[in-house]
Amino acid sequence: MHRPEIDVGGCLRRLREERNLTIRTLAEQSGLSINTLSLIENRKSSPSVSTLQQLAVALDIPITAFFETIEPKSNIAYIRVGNRPRVTFDHGIIEDLGAGSTIQAVEPFVVTLEPNAGSGPRDIVHTGYEFVYCLEGRVGYTVEGRTYLLEPGDSLLFEAHLPHRWQNLGAAPSRSILVLYPSDERDFPSERHFIGE
Repeated sequence: MHRPEIDVGGCLRRLREERNLTIRTLAEQSGLSINTLSLIENRKSSPSVSTLQQLAVALDIPITAFFETIEPKSNIAYIRVGNRPRVTFDHGIIEDLGAGSTIQAVEPFVVTLEPNAGSGPRDIVHTGYEFVYCLEGRVGYTVEGRTYLLEPGDSLLFEAHLPHRWQNLGAAPSRSILVLYPSDERDFPSERHFIGE
């Protein structure tokens, strides 16, 4: 099975150049250092979820843009288990389950987190709804100040305008299916969702 590893560095360079941005300008807009951006673009460093989030916001794109390939988009997304586009970062992996789809109404992912990794200390807020289904491990989802412990088979669905964040609470890696449903297709909740670990 060939599981495509996304070339985030090449994608970042292309997105930056399409917008006629220098590395210095993107560094200022994203809050990241020039050195960090250079290492990512030259494939000498893998960005964390937090870094991808900062770049997505600075470039005004959904985080899913980093998963895009040159394959044409379709109104059907059929992805074999070993072929999911993925981004690996220091504390986990994000796999895009809807890669190549023209459908913007849902953004499905498999999120694998190392122990204690998560979305970061700040709450996330976006339009629409969010659904999470725990496959493995223990994931804590805090929604509007209340924490819900998700273990294998547990799920959570909530209005995404409620402040929320998530973290692997177990001693082993966790895996969850995360589906973001923006209420406005022009909103990209994933760009705010993967804030940090």
